[in-house]
Amino acid sequence: MNPNMINKLKKMQKQMVEAQEQLERKEYYGKSSGVTVIMQGTKQVIDVQINPELVEELELLQDSILLAVNDALKQIEKEQEETMGQFSGGLGGFGF
Repeated sequence: MNPNMINKLKKMQKQMVEAQEQLERKEYYGKSSGVTVIMQGTKQVIDVQINPELVEELELLQDSILLAVNDALKQIEKEQEETMGQFSGGLGGFGF
């Protein structure tokens, strides 16, 4: 492999690491019927906000929490695919 190609690969690897770190630091807000779940790109839940009116309706509250968490996870997965997918397009010539 020529030195120019190695430098391109090293640059791409650095960009991929930086992009992944940015995704992990970003916060995503999943929402559903009076519940908001805030999750980092690492998929760690960092906050749950519940409308006090839902406390008396346990089944609705449980469903809303599940939907809000899944909403945040979908957002994370979509952004990760979009962000990291740009790098896989540049690897086609390497047999990856």
